[in-house]
Amino acid sequence: MAIGGSRPQDITVHDERLFNRVIRYGSLGLGEAYMENWWDANSLDTFIYTVINAHLDKEIEINLASVSAIAKAFLFNQQSRSGATVVAREHYDLSAELYMSFLDPYNQYTCGYFKNTDNLNVAQEQKLELICKKLQLKSGDRVLDIGCGWGGFAKYAAEHYGVKVTGITLSKEQLAYAKEFTKGLDVELRLQDYRDLNGEFDKILVCGMIEHVGYKNYREIMKVVNKNLTDDGLFLLHTIGYARSQVIGDPWMDKYIFPGGMLPSVAQIGKAIEGLFLIEDMHNFGAYYDQTLMAWFKNFDNAWPKLKEKYDERFYRMWKYYLLACASTARAREMQLWQIVLSKRGVAGGYTSVR
Repeated sequence: MAIGGSRPQDITVHDERLFNRVIRYGSLGLGEAYMENWWDANSLDTFIYTVINAHLDKEIEINLASVSAIAKAFLFNQQSRSGATVVAREHYDLSAELYMSFLDPYNQYTCGYFKNTDNLNVAQEQKLELICKKLQLKSGDRVLDIGCGWGGFAKYAAEHYGVKVTGITLSKEQLAYAKEFTKGLDVELRLQDYRDLNGEFDKILVCGMIEHVGYKNYREIMKVVNKNLTDDGLFLLHTIGYARSQVIGDPWMDKYIFPGGMLPSVAQIGKAIEGLFLIEDMHNFGAYYDQTLMAWFKNFDNAWPKLKEKYDERFYRMWKYYLLACASTARAREMQLWQIVLSKRGVAGGYTSVR
């Protein structure tokens, strides 16, 4: 990397205060400085990938922002009932128009399954089909979708597999859109915290939601799933994962994108499910998140001329940084994507993996 160079990973510095800000505040300072136009990169995702791949980010991992975030994580449960609604208000309650501008027709805001395709829409349908097959859905199944988003899985599963889907979310905007999106199908959607669930379901899905639960609550959500799942049922956990156990997320992401968000490790998931579930299958396709995020950014960028009537340039730079930083992290394999199939007592005769 070089300042003022012509290679994709090179940057241009517009404000010399950038260097002190990064030293003092790490990734938070770097991201905020980008939002404020203190620097640019010839190719933002290539620059961030180069930084991560060379482990340069580890050189400033301990800074004022990270120390403050760690202290807060230990002292408070940021994903308590009241805390859990913050991300719904600040991120998911943004206009449906924004999200629909870059997502696929099933509104999937999680990693696509790019097996034998480069098309985002195909990849997301393949992901939905993969989930349905892994859950061994059959007509009449009662399915619970914890963190149902804009109703994409509920619609797909109800239409293609004849199941009854109950979905919950904490986002009023998501709920309103999802109810309209699934109208006429055997789908019930509710504004509800997972801690208040009390039912009986044959299959349960948690897809792209446990990243908002927090390490202090992993065991609790697993107990909730166990309580609501039939003894012979299946549970699929689809989550972004991190190689090391941590108690906080990235400080910039926490402040601007996903308040209270953090990525679980295999060790943390293992501890949370101990005595409750048996792992039937684990599938890592984290490399596909790079393709997913790059496709989202391309769509977002193409839609910006219309979106900018509602959002300002700082918002554009914030979302560009968010999407491309995440793509770079997945490209460097720092960010994983796991689909884990679990059962309460083990599938009789063994579980057949689906790829």
